[in-house]
Amino acid sequence: MTEIIDVAGGTGATLAKYPQIKGINFDLPHVIKNAAPLPGVEHIEGDMFESVPKGAVTFMKWILHDWSNEHCLKLLRNCWNTLPEFGKVVIVESVVPKYTNTGSSSKLSNVMGDDMVLLALYQGGKERSLKEFEALAKQSGFAAVELICNAATYSVLEFHKKE
Repeated sequence: MTEIIDVAGGTGATLAKYPQIKGINFDLPHVIKNAAPLPGVEHIEGDMFESVPKGAVTFMKWILHDWSNEHCLKLLRNCWNTLPEFGKVVIVESVVPKYTNTGSSSKLSNVMGDDMVLLALYQGGKERSLKEFEALAKQSGFAAVELICNAATYSVLEFHKKE
């Protein structure tokens, strides 16, 4: 990977940690206006519900859980439209566990607590299960979803344009 688009990347701090990768930090104009210049990071302003910059890899961390399914579909379709044939979207979110066995009960408790916060703060925001992420991906045009890893309440998912 030589380039990555960070959608709603704030000030670009995450991208700046990897100067060997060209980073495009994409966020709202008022956020980009306050973002300091960073080595290897290009700041681009815009609205993710209108369009996103073109690139082979688009990254979103803690974005989809803030939005309704309708908003997520609009955003993911915008990402799909700008990806090359074998591009992907890398997503960091909480994934609601399927079972509440001993290993995942604390994760479920944390994720459900987060879900209550989202319900109070964002209209339509929610934590999703893997099946719900797969449904969003499919409805947005993606061919495959891969769960890369889980660490505590974090999960890394990849939505692939083509298998």
